[in-house]
Amino acid sequence: MARAIQLSIESVLSGRGGPFGAVIVRDGEIIAEGSNQVTSANDPTAHAEVLAIRRACEKLGVFELKDCELYTSCEPCPMCLGAIYWARLSRIYFATTAEDAAKAGFDDSFIYGELRRPHSERRIPTTQVMREEALAGFRAWADRPDKIPY
Repeated sequence: MARAIQLSIESVLSGRGGPFGAVIVRDGEIIAEGSNQVTSANDPTAHAEVLAIRRACEKLGVFELKDCELYTSCEPCPMCLGAIYWARLSRIYFATTAEDAAKAGFDDSFIYGELRRPHSERRIPTTQVMREEALAGFRAWADRPDKIPY
C-alpha cells in the first residue's frame, strides 16, 4: 500500500495526473503499477487501477489475474471496479474512500445513480438500435468451437 500511496503523490507532483496510484501484487511481489494519467495521456480510462491491470496482464501474458491482489490509494471508481472484476483479481485493498475523493473534487457517485436509471432517463441519451443484427455476433461466438471463454 505504501507504494500505491507514493505513486499517487508522485502523480500529482510530476503533473502527470490526479492523486491515484495502484499496484498489483502476486506472492508478495509487485507485478505492475500505475498512476493516474488521465490528463497527461488525454485518456479518460487512464486510471491507476486500469493501467496497473493492463501492465500486469501484459507482463504475465494473461487476461485474468486470479492469483493477484490490488493495492490502490483510493477506493476504486465504477469503471475501475468493473475492470477489477473482469480481471478477476483475488482481493482489493484501498486506502482513502470514495467520499475522500469526492471532497478533493473527484466525485463519481453520480455514475452509480446513472446505472440504476432506465436508459431513457440517463444524462447521456442512450438508445438501443439494431439489436437483432447485433445478435449475430453472439451467435458467431456461441458457434465457435475454439473460443477462449472469459
